[in-house]
Amino acid sequence: MPNFIDPTPPGQCIFCRLVNGEIPAARVYEDELTLAFMDLGQVNPGHVLVAVKRHAANLLELTPDEAAAAMRTARRMALAIKQTFDPPGITLLQANGKEGGQTVFHFHLHVVPRHADDGIALSWPSKQPPRETLEEYAVRLRSALAS
Repeated sequence: MPNFIDPTPPGQCIFCRLVNGEIPAARVYEDELTLAFMDLGQVNPGHVLVAVKRHAANLLELTPDEAAAAMRTARRMALAIKQTFDPPGITLLQANGKEGGQTVFHFHLHVVPRHADDGIALSWPSKQPPRETLEEYAVRLRSALAS
């Protein structure tokens, strides 16, 4: 099972410091639960990060209200990006745990305007397990949902 332990020392989370105004950020939008700001590592113009204000290392630590608020803010940012930069595509990216590609251990979503040949590659090997295996996975997940 993946290790989702937050390796950030208390008080040193860069996004907590940003939310608290201790470090500068190009803020785009803020509500009670979320903050949207420009990613310093702009992949394409308009690349925004949406973070929850409370320190939660990953998706598994969010409350249902925080998760809903993050997606509402991400949608709002996507609409603004489309209106402002008119990209032909938009990618939402959210990673959990080191093995999941997470590098900042404070929940956030990337809202990335996309263009042909922009250098972003989102691909993985399709393993195509047999239907019986997929059904077994579904049974296991339904059992977890029921408990």
